[in-house]
Amino acid sequence: MRLVATPDNPIPPGAIVAAARAVDGVRLRTARWVPARAARGTVAILGGRAEFIEKYFETAARLLDRGFAVASLDWRGQGGSERQLKNPRKGHIDDFSLYQRDLDALVDEVLDPSCPRPWFGLGHSMGAAVLLAAARAGRCPFERLALASPMIALANLKHPGLARLLAETLDLVGLGGAYAPGGSSKIRALAPFAGNPLTSDPARYARTAGVVAAYPQLGLGWPTVGWLNAAFRLMREFEDPDFPRRTLTPILVLVGSEDRVVDPRAAERFAARLRAGRLIMIDGAAHELMVERDVFRERFWAAFDAFIPGVEAEARRAAS
Repeated sequence: MRLVATPDNPIPPGAIVAAARAVDGVRLRTARWVPARAARGTVAILGGRAEFIEKYFETAARLLDRGFAVASLDWRGQGGSERQLKNPRKGHIDDFSLYQRDLDALVDEVLDPSCPRPWFGLGHSMGAAVLLAAARAGRCPFERLALASPMIALANLKHPGLARLLAETLDLVGLGGAYAPGGSSKIRALAPFAGNPLTSDPARYARTAGVVAAYPQLGLGWPTVGWLNAAFRLMREFEDPDFPRRTLTPILVLVGSEDRVVDPRAAERFAARLRAGRLIMIDGAAHELMVERDVFRERFWAAFDAFIPGVEAEARRAAS
């Protein structure tokens, strides 16, 4: 296993790449970095659907500059990790609980043996949803979570109940491995910049496309019916008012007001019910806050710096 560098997306120095095995044998690609000075802790970067470690090289570098060790992984079925179906372009999962096995593998094989505490989770979109589910179940290994554009609900669904019913029905009749209606094997990262719902930054958008062009094996097409059905099941859980109220991990939710992938208002309602959480709405930003224009990214980092590592961790550090 290796990481892919391109001229405008170099690998942060000192990367340690390794394979991890989930409890069910799925092979996962992981990477970690150690800062030049004594670490303030470790931040685990957990990306969204169809993403890969390379997309977050710039984020990893920013964290290293802040004195954090960094760890990351590719979820099963995407990036450099083992795919779930014979067609490697299909983003598939039968149930989101399987991602918990990937998170456990990251803890057991990367964080526990090699990464200094305290640990913090930085999740984006689908990765943020996985972290929320882990926190609600009492299985979150992180002291604090910073969640960018969490997948609480999908944006612009005119008939969400009908969409859920369609995905469930198609899955039940054996079409779980087929592309979701309207989908194809076209790699999303190679779509034209104009009109994209992810970022308003053309250079960073092109940078991601350049990585996939150099190493197409990282690319993913549309999700499958099974993935969509599993995602809807998890998002239904988020609709329960008791879900956020019983989630005790301190959480910072960051969303862009112009997000057209996930619903920023649903994230706002969810965050308002958290027992130990707050929301930062970044006006004008799209879905990928860490791959947005600098004017939005600096607001993201200001909020992150104010929240992580947190008063408790800094107090322990000062006393040690």
